[in-house]
Amino acid sequence: MAMPSVSPESVSAAIRSAPAFARLGLSMRDPHYRERAIEALSLAIVEKLEAPTPVHDANQIPLPL
Repeated sequence: MAMPSVSPESVSAAIRSAPAFARLGLSMRDPHYRERAIEALSLAIVEKLEAPTPVHDANQIPLPL
C-alpha cells in the first residue's frame, strides 16, 4: 500500500472539512467530549488523506447539469 502524500495544505484542508463538533470539542472542559472530538477529528483527517485524488481526464466530455 502506497503512503499518501501528506502536506500541511492537505492536513489543513482535512481539518477544515471535519465535522464542527470535532473541531470545537477540542476546547471542551469535559474530558469525555474532548476524547470523542479527538477521535472524530483524527478519523476525518485519515479519511480525507486516504481518499484518492480525482484524476481529470482530458478525453472525458463534461456533461451539463
